[in-house]
Amino acid sequence: MSISDKACGSSMLLFGAIAFLYYTIWTLLLPILDSSSPVHAWFPSREWALRIPAFIVVLGISAIGLFLGVRIIQDERAEKHQAQSRKKQ
Repeated sequence: MSISDKACGSSMLLFGAIAFLYYTIWTLLLPILDSSSPVHAWFPSREWALRIPAFIVVLGISAIGLFLGVRIIQDERAEKHQAQSRKKQ
């Protein structure tokens, strides 16, 4: 049983829109509201509004670097193997 591409894309879009709305309210609307407002209980501390995106950026850059490093090593091994097979012929 697999999910169709359209349903998967729609769910990803919905999740992204909800996350964007939550983060926007957290960073832009909370400073305007009084600190005694019950809305403040729905959100973590404001310092996490910077820490979480910073962590995600560092994680993403690390993943890209890891991917590129693995690809470079694989390409070098493939070229080395091709050169050895040409040498034998």
